[in-house]
Amino acid sequence: MKLGYTTGVFDLFHIGHLTLLRNARALCDRLVVGVTTDELLLAEKSKHSVIPHHERMEIVRSITYVDAVIAQDHMDKMAMWERLRFDVMFVGDDWYNTPRWRELGKSFEDVGVKIIFFPYTQGTSSTLINDVLEERRSAIGHGLPVRPTSEVPITLAS
Repeated sequence: MKLGYTTGVFDLFHIGHLTLLRNARALCDRLVVGVTTDELLLAEKSKHSVIPHHERMEIVRSITYVDAVIAQDHMDKMAMWERLRFDVMFVGDDWYNTPRWRELGKSFEDVGVKIIFFPYTQGTSSTLINDVLEERRSAIGHGLPVRPTSEVPITLAS
């Protein structure tokens, strides 16, 4: 049995998240997903999630491609490997060839873990969705017309 592992914040769940999970599950027998805690997100990225951690865990848990969900409360991927003994780790290619992942790649190679980088979904991200929402809220609050966007369709209740 090939065990796969991936991690993410999974805030404002979107098609990029779903694509990552679907593609990851297609390359392993079981997929475990680490969902970043609110505390780790704040410590690592100085950001707050829109959706609380326990709700993000429940959203990811409900995805057909996911076999198990755990809290990611630290960035130590080798410690997580010690705990889970996964065979393959799936990562967005925005991390490809970064110093952190070059070092991790060597460590994972030593224990037989394969790292697969998936293409980052262009044009869709939780940050982009949040930015569009902020822009629309600001425009509405100032009585300005709201420009339509085809990239992130949003209907605001009045």
